[in-house]
Amino acid sequence: MKNVLITGIAGGFGKPTALALLARGNVVAGSVRSRSGKNAATVAELESAGAKIVELDVTDSASTERGVSDAISQLGGLDILFNNAGIGSYGIQELMSPEDMARVFDVNVMGVQRVMRAALPHLRAQGRGTILYTSSLIGRIATPFYGTYSASKWALEAMVECYRTELSGFGIESCLIEPGAMPTAFFDGMVAPNDPARETEYGDFAGVPAISSAGLAGMLAATPEQRPERIAEAIVALLDLPFGKKPFRTVVDYVGVGPEIERYNDVLHGVTRNVFTNFGIEQMLDLNA
Repeated sequence: MKNVLITGIAGGFGKPTALALLARGNVVAGSVRSRSGKNAATVAELESAGAKIVELDVTDSASTERGVSDAISQLGGLDILFNNAGIGSYGIQELMSPEDMARVFDVNVMGVQRVMRAALPHLRAQGRGTILYTSSLIGRIATPFYGTYSASKWALEAMVECYRTELSGFGIESCLIEPGAMPTAFFDGMVAPNDPARETEYGDFAGVPAISSAGLAGMLAATPEQRPERIAEAIVALLDLPFGKKPFRTVVDYVGVGPEIERYNDVLHGVTRNVFTNFGIEQMLDLNA
């Protein structure tokens, strides 16, 4: 039995993962920005299943500190942290205002940093822990109209590369989850640009993002295996692996992109180990298979 904290527990990946971990006898706490409003029904379902819910806004440092502390107190400790809270964005890159980009980064990058600063003193003090992060296949490659989102996930990947090495000496293992696109409510809350004057300058091309989005929706509808429960299954399988033997990156995709990303990851892992070996610090990579 493990004590698990999941940020963004009411989201498309958070809820099925929480339910799967609860079903296996773990103690699970999760964060939501608010228990009321759109989250109320999901919060009630999760609490009925045994989850402990805390209010936590990852864009606010004080809220994050309070929420993580409350969760650890309710759990009676912390073994596994799943940094899952996130926000998407979609649209022609030039049309994204700096403020819109900052909003995405504030959740997907700085939000993770706030949670880590709140949780790590506890994990370092006990000398052991497992931290998971929700990244994306387009945190490894970039595709049109996802520039801001991809940039935030590329930044997350870089940050986690550093956490992986810097925390290894404290007995804290790090694992990135890289899903392909999944049919979740995530798409309903995406940050979209609002710059009609510039949009007209793109002419007919301004309509391409909507066409591309419809094509993605059709592909997902035609691929029933591509669903959020697959993320939960992958996380359960990952956590079943022995401590220190988990892969650093886990790809979850059923539309054919995954194998290419795995090939890319394998090359990068080899390059990273070679560079670290040349500098005599390869032991900083030893907490992953």
